[in-house]
Amino acid sequence: MDMVALALADSRFPGGGHAHSGGLEEAAARGLVSTEDDLPGFLWGRLRTAGELSAVFAAAAAHGARRGAGAGFWQELDAELDARTPSAAHRDASRAQGSGVRRAMKGAFLTLGVSKAPFIARPHHAVALGAAVGLAGGLPVDAALAAAYLSVSGPASAAVRLLGLDPLRVNAAVLRLAVEVRGVAERAAAVAACEPAELPAPGAPGLDLLAEAHNRKHAKEVRLFAS
Repeated sequence: MDMVALALADSRFPGGGHAHSGGLEEAAARGLVSTEDDLPGFLWGRLRTAGELSAVFAAAAAHGARRGAGAGFWQELDAELDARTPSAAHRDASRAQGSGVRRAMKGAFLTLGVSKAPFIARPHHAVALGAAVGLAGGLPVDAALAAAYLSVSGPASAAVRLLGLDPLRVNAAVLRLAVEVRGVAERAAAVAACEPAELPAPGAPGLDLLAEAHNRKHAKEVRLFAS
C-alpha cells in the first residue's frame, strides 16, 4: 500500500477525522450499538454502503490526479459525489474532513515534489483523499483501500471512546473485515477510469437518517462528535 495512503488512513493524521464518528454516536444514543457484539454489524453495514461510495470516489480521484485531470474533472467529480450524498449533515461532515485533508497535505506536497494540487476550495473527503494519493504516485486501489478502511476504523475508534468498549475486541472486529475491505477497494479500483456521472451510487438511508438526527441534536446539546 502506498505510503501516503497509509498516512491518510492513520488515526494520527491531522485531517480532523477524530471529530467524526460516522453515525456511531447517534446509533449508540438510540441503543442500536451498546456492546462489542453490536459493533460488527454496524461496521459491516457502513463499509458496504458509505464505505463503498467513498472508496469509489477516492479511486476515481486518484486516477484523475495520476493522469493530470483539469479543473473541470474535479468540479464534476465533486458534484457527482454531492449528488450521491442526500443527507446535508453527511455532506457537511464530508467537506469538513476534506478541508482537513487539504490543509494537512498542503505543506506535505512540497516535500513530495508536487507543485500544484487540484483541490477545489472545500472538497469532499473521498475526493481530497484520492487526489492526495494519486498526486503522490499512489494507485487508485491504494486510495480506495484507505477510504474503505477509514469507513470502519473511525466508527470503531468512536465506539471505544463513547461506550468504553474493549479496544482489543473492537480492533478484532475491524480486522475480521479485512477481506471485505479489500473487496470494496478492488471493486472501486475497477471503475476508477469511468466518467464521474457513471460511477456507482451505493446508498445508506439508515446512516443518512442517523446523520440528520445527530445534526439536529448537536444544535441543541453538546455531543462528543461532529457527525
